[in-house]
Amino acid sequence: MNREDLEHIIRAAGDVTDEYEFIIVGSQSILGPIPYPPDVFKLSAEADIYPRAAEGKSELIEGALGEGSQFHTTYGYYAQGVDSTTAKLPLGWEGRLHRVQSERGTNGRLGLCLDVIDLFMSKAAANREKDREFNLALLQHGFVKAADAIKMVDQMHLLGDADKRSMRARIRRWVKLLDKRGYDIPSGD
Repeated sequence: MNREDLEHIIRAAGDVTDEYEFIIVGSQSILGPIPYPPDVFKLSAEADIYPRAAEGKSELIEGALGEGSQFHTTYGYYAQGVDSTTAKLPLGWEGRLHRVQSERGTNGRLGLCLDVIDLFMSKAAANREKDREFNLALLQHGFVKAADAIKMVDQMHLLGDADKRSMRARIRRWVKLLDKRGYDIPSGD
């Protein structure tokens, strides 16, 4: 998925829900702060999205624009209707959102994408294999500094102390793994 595809999803979500403002979480939210990232960040065909003021309308998005829909079949990418509980995010994330809006691309509708550090933290909390690889790429390309991520762990208010310790250790392991692969990534210690 590229930035124009994301703008199309925002536009279509607006048409389906008659809402103006949408939050985009998940990997394709990178297209807000980094509109044209390296290809490794554009592998997903889905955008996780919900109407900011009407989360219940995510079902409409899922039905009309979701996986296997006519929209998906036609364009090769799709929207996954989610809600505000989908991603575990650090305190202050809403103040770091990036706007995606244009008359042509989004039909004036507003998409709000996570900042890269917030995206990294949500993926570190989810800790799935695909999230690990995505976060390794964020570190490798210098879009996130390990030291900043380790400091941000304290802002992960939905996690307990043990989970926070595990997250810090996980980030340090990722830095060591990248070092073994030949990348010079500061550990943040």
